[in-house]
Amino acid sequence: MVRDLVAAWPAEPGIDHLHRALRLLGQWRSHILANTYVAREGARIWGGPFAGMEYVSTASEGALIPRLLGVYESELHPHLASLAAEGLDCVIDVGCAEGYYAVGLARMMPDVTVHARDINEKARKLCTELAARNGVSDRVIIGGEFKPQDFEAFAGKRVLVMVDTEGAEVDILQPELSPALAQMNIIVETHDVFRQGALATMRARFEATHDVVQVDTGAKQLDGPPWLMEWNHLDQLLAVWEWRLRPTPWLVMRPKAS
Repeated sequence: MVRDLVAAWPAEPGIDHLHRALRLLGQWRSHILANTYVAREGARIWGGPFAGMEYVSTASEGALIPRLLGVYESELHPHLASLAAEGLDCVIDVGCAEGYYAVGLARMMPDVTVHARDINEKARKLCTELAARNGVSDRVIIGGEFKPQDFEAFAGKRVLVMVDTEGAEVDILQPELSPALAQMNIIVETHDVFRQGALATMRARFEATHDVVQVDTGAKQLDGPPWLMEWNHLDQLLAVWEWRLRPTPWLVMRPKAS
């Protein structure tokens, strides 16, 4: 793949050509590191709020090993802990993929029901299997497309909404179509990389009803089995790399006190 990529370069390749080649090599190495972890530890999450959770040996999308190590999106860990401590009735996870958050939050909060939604049939199947392996099938309700008006069914409940939909957050989170959103906790990953202006749009829609905190991607603190901590520095960096093309900041939005 690298040879084919380089062979297609123009006579004077630019920095973008080099970036694509390095990214491909990094992803390849990341796969190998994940396979090594699974071979030695099994597909069980090592640390973080979902420690001990049975996970998958092949991710439906994105980097696997940061999830297995429990450092994936660690910037959100304090916010999830705070919400869990306050008490929730349910979580709505839109764009659940194979169930990292849907199943992880169901394990983390034993009294909470998680509504996991994804338009991809394979993702729903994987999420169903993951919930069963972790003994939370009775509290993880899996479905397909989630429309803006569907939030109304959860009005009056203590809700955490999590949205990671590669730009479709602009279509899903529309408070003018669902007044119930004004009283819901929301964590949304914004994707200007796919939908220009998504971050600004989300801010504008919710600043009147919510206290909005932007959470940017930061450095990861590597934690893992002793044998992994002896890896060379580049492999340690790749082990926590989440494959992001560009920054995709989250907005953590809590309803304003009435």
